[in-house]
Amino acid sequence: MDTSNKTSNSTQAAENTAFAVLLAVSFMHLSNDTLQSLIPAMYPLLKEGLALNFSQVGLITLVFQLCSSIFQPVIGWYTDKKPQPYSLPAGMAFSMIGVIMLSFAHTFPFVLFSVALTGLGSSVLHPEASRLAYMASGGKRGLAQSIFQVGGNFGSSLGPLLAALLIAPYGQGNLIWFAILALCCILLMVRVSRWYKTNLHRLKPAEKPKVAKHGSVDYLPKKTVYFALGILLVLIFSKYIYLCSITSYYTFYLIDKFGVSIQHSQYFLFLYLFAAAVGTFLGGPIGDRIGRKYVIWISILGVAPFTLAMPHLNLLWTVIFSVCIGFILSSAFSAILVYAQELMPGKVGLIAGFFFGFAFGVAGIGSAFLGKLADSTSIEHVYLICSFLPLIGLITAFLPNLKGRS
Repeated sequence: MDTSNKTSNSTQAAENTAFAVLLAVSFMHLSNDTLQSLIPAMYPLLKEGLALNFSQVGLITLVFQLCSSIFQPVIGWYTDKKPQPYSLPAGMAFSMIGVIMLSFAHTFPFVLFSVALTGLGSSVLHPEASRLAYMASGGKRGLAQSIFQVGGNFGSSLGPLLAALLIAPYGQGNLIWFAILALCCILLMVRVSRWYKTNLHRLKPAEKPKVAKHGSVDYLPKKTVYFALGILLVLIFSKYIYLCSITSYYTFYLIDKFGVSIQHSQYFLFLYLFAAAVGTFLGGPIGDRIGRKYVIWISILGVAPFTLAMPHLNLLWTVIFSVCIGFILSSAFSAILVYAQELMPGKVGLIAGFFFGFAFGVAGIGSAFLGKLADSTSIEHVYLICSFLPLIGLITAFLPNLKGRS
């Protein structure tokens, strides 16, 4: 009896949520996405300094996002079979080198090469970091993904603010100082990678077929699973096309329509991204409680009234509505990712890599298309068209409800 209790207690201890690891992974995500968000935050400077048009600005995003996305499913698939704990500091090293090179980039091809390296680092980091969050979750997967995601979103929000304070007044060369942040993160990730290596047993229960018999998704036919995954990808498409219209062109929209300065436009972008970080943090744990389908439904479709109204508002209400959009829309991704992982148990890395890769790829292609559209029409026309994208959230009704089945 005592032996049984000891075994039960040790098993429970092994499955406890490792908050220290989750916070470390969140900081890694913050550092990585801070470096990434400096790229779009510098677009006004690069556009002016290199005399770029909107199509070339869109091409920078396309190259960055494609390098961030193409390798992610492959890395996720490979590491599902052979986890690579020390790929985390290696990925951050790529991002650091890319940022250092971007600080010296004074030609358009060199800019493209620099952002490609930063994107490559991101493609290595996301699948393994998402798996690490899954391992450290202790069963609280929505909460774990939210802690992981919120680091990235806060990092994304810091980029425009830091660019406004440290780069816009002093020049592109100041970007090199952010390599110190990457170096600190690499040192932290080496320690976390050791924990990862010694705790690989945490992945095994989720990958055993026996466990899947108690899960919700083994009772769903394969066609239903694939249909649900297809719906999730369409929702990712609508979400990230709209998001890329904000992250890549929001500063230009404010400058063009309201005549604000580059520095002030970056402050407004920071407010939007900060609200997105808060929404990301809340989306996961709420999904754990009420069901991920409802969080997805509220997040994607619930933002439509704000996006439809925003192109017709003055500066004050545009900023307020953009904050509401960031908060509501960003709460979906953690719920979508964990929902997809529950649809296909044992494929944590593959699903993470595929969904992160698809999201980044859609954002890159969307940004290039929107840049071309802005050149041929206007930046205001772009926002008018994109305002209808959240209505695609209506298809959430066709997702199977997994709450109460797992």
